[in-house]
Amino acid sequence: MRAVVQRVSEASVRVDGTIVGQIGRGILLLLGVQSGDTEKDLQWMVDKVLNLRVFEDEQEKMNLSLKDVRGQLLLVSQFTLLGDARKGRRPSFTEAAPPEIAKEYFEKFVELASKEVEVETGVFQAHMEVQLVNDGPVTILLDSRKLF
Repeated sequence: MRAVVQRVSEASVRVDGTIVGQIGRGILLLLGVQSGDTEKDLQWMVDKVLNLRVFEDEQEKMNLSLKDVRGQLLLVSQFTLLGDARKGRRPSFTEAAPPEIAKEYFEKFVELASKEVEVETGVFQAHMEVQLVNDGPVTILLDSRKLF
């Protein structure tokens, strides 16, 4: 499972011109499910995202998590995070999980994260327009297989 974490002061996602998900202070999470991902990858990613200390404390140190600041999470499915562009000029997406499996993991992520923070989402497999104000900017890359 691969993700891009962006600390935001606000973010939204539109489908066909209509806002389907919108948050204030929190994290915009772009999430890609990889072939072979397991429940262990899912649990690791949920825990990492909700507890990643990317928000500033009183001393302006990044010591607080999304849970600590009672922030919101905007979750957007993005299979292109698994794109491999090492060869040629057109990315290969063979490492991305099939849509039916990716959707299942996406929905489980929402279910688990919703137990601890407010979660908004995009629409799985839709063409989405994402807007955000990246606060910092702070952007972190995560991979449940710890490839980076």
